[in-house]
Amino acid sequence: MTTKTRFAPSPTGHLHIGNIRTALHNWMWARKTGGHFVLRIDDTDKERSKEEYVTGIQRDMQWLGLDWDSSFRQSERFDAYEAAFEKLKADGRVYPCYETAQELDLKRKVLRSRGLAPVYDRGALELTAEQIAAYEAEGRTPHWRFKLDHDAPIVWDDLVRGPQKFDPPALSDPVIRRADGSWLYMLPSTIDDADHGVTHVVRGEDHVANTAAQIQMFEALGADIPTFAHSALLMGKEGKLSKRLGSMGVSDFREQHIEPQAVLALLARLGTSDPVIAESDITHLVDTMDFSRFGRAPAKFDPEDLARLNTQIVHGLDYGAVAERLPKAMDDAAWHAIRPNVAHLGEVADWWAIVEGPVELPEFDEETRAYLKTAHDTLTGLDWSDAVWGALTGALKEATGRKGKALFMPLRQALTGQNHGPDMAEMVPILGRDVALRRLERAAQ
Repeated sequence: MTTKTRFAPSPTGHLHIGNIRTALHNWMWARKTGGHFVLRIDDTDKERSKEEYVTGIQRDMQWLGLDWDSSFRQSERFDAYEAAFEKLKADGRVYPCYETAQELDLKRKVLRSRGLAPVYDRGALELTAEQIAAYEAEGRTPHWRFKLDHDAPIVWDDLVRGPQKFDPPALSDPVIRRADGSWLYMLPSTIDDADHGVTHVVRGEDHVANTAAQIQMFEALGADIPTFAHSALLMGKEGKLSKRLGSMGVSDFREQHIEPQAVLALLARLGTSDPVIAESDITHLVDTMDFSRFGRAPAKFDPEDLARLNTQIVHGLDYGAVAERLPKAMDDAAWHAIRPNVAHLGEVADWWAIVEGPVELPEFDEETRAYLKTAHDTLTGLDWSDAVWGALTGALKEATGRKGKALFMPLRQALTGQNHGPDMAEMVPILGRDVALRRLERAAQ
C-alpha cells in the first residue's frame, strides 16, 4: 500500500511554527516512504476562510520546499459529507441535540463543582417527541453529535506515544454539526481521510482525544483506520510557547532573513533524540526520519537556536545558491570573502557598501599616517595580484619593523573603515588597485 499523508490547514490565517512543523513531518514521511503528500485546505468555515490565506499557505509551503502531490478543498466536498451524515443518521450513530450554549455551559459547571469530568450526559437521547416539538416550536434548531460506542475501549498503537487506550464513557459525544448546518472539524476530516486513502495521520498530541473519537467514526463509515502519530507540542525555552513565538511564521522568518533550510533543519529534529545540526540538504533529514526517535517530552523551540543554525547554514552556502539575492556587482570571490562575517543575508549589503565606498575613517595619529603613507608608496610599486596583501604586509614588516596588530590594524582601518571583518587577503583584491591606493592616500593625509 502506498503511504499517503496529508497536511490540512484552515485558511483563516497564516501558517505558524506549529503548523509548519506538522506539515514538515507529514511531507518527510511521505517522501521517505516514496508515498503521496496531500495538501487539504480545510475551508468549511465560510465566514473566516479567505482566498488570500489559501494563497499565503501555498506560497509559504513553496518557500519551505514542501511540495505537494495533490490538493483539494473541503468546500468542494459538501455532498460527500452530507451523504456520510445521512448514512450515520440512518445507522443511529448521530443524534440531534437541542441544548443552548448557555445550558451546556451550566451542565459543565455543575459537573466540575462536583469534582466530575465535564462529559456530556446524553440528555438529548432522553427527549420525548413532545419535548422535541416544544423546542422546535421555540425556534430551536438542533446541533448534531456523533454517538460513541460504549461497549469496548478505543485502542490504537501510536507511532510516537505507543499503545493508547480510551474509555468511551469518559469522552463526550463530539459535536459534528452546528445548528446552522455548518460542519465542525472531526467528521469531515474523517470522511476525507477515508475517501482519499490517507494511511498516516501525523499531528500534534492535542488531537489525541479527537483520534479516539475519529477511530469510531472510521469504523462507523466502514473505512480503513489510518496509522496515527501524535508528536509532542512545541514549548518555549522557559515553558509554554508564548503567543508571540507561537504565531511566528514564514513572514517573520523572511523579515529576520532566516533561510528555509534552517527552519527545516530545526523543526525536523526538534523533539527527537537526534541532534539538531545545520543541514542544508533536506535529503539527509528525510532519510533519517524515524517516529520511534520522537520523544514524549515537550519540544523546546528557541529562536536563538534557529538564528545559530541559520548562521551555520549561510556560511556553507555556495555563490550559486544566493547569487540572485546579492548586490548585482558581487561575484563569487566577493561572496567567499564576506560570507564568514554575516549571520544572515540581510547583513551582506552593509559589507558590500564597504567595497563600493565611501568609508568613514577613524582619526589617525601622525605616526600612523606616516605608516600609511609608506603603505601607499609600497603598494604603488607592487605587482597587483590575488596575493598582493601578503606581498604588501611582508614588505611593510621588513621596512618598518611592525608586526601583529600594529602592522595589520591600521591597514584594515584605512582600507575598510572597520576594526574587523573579512580576510584582508581576500578583501584587497576585491577592492582593486585604484580603490586601495586612493584609500591609503586619503588615510595618510
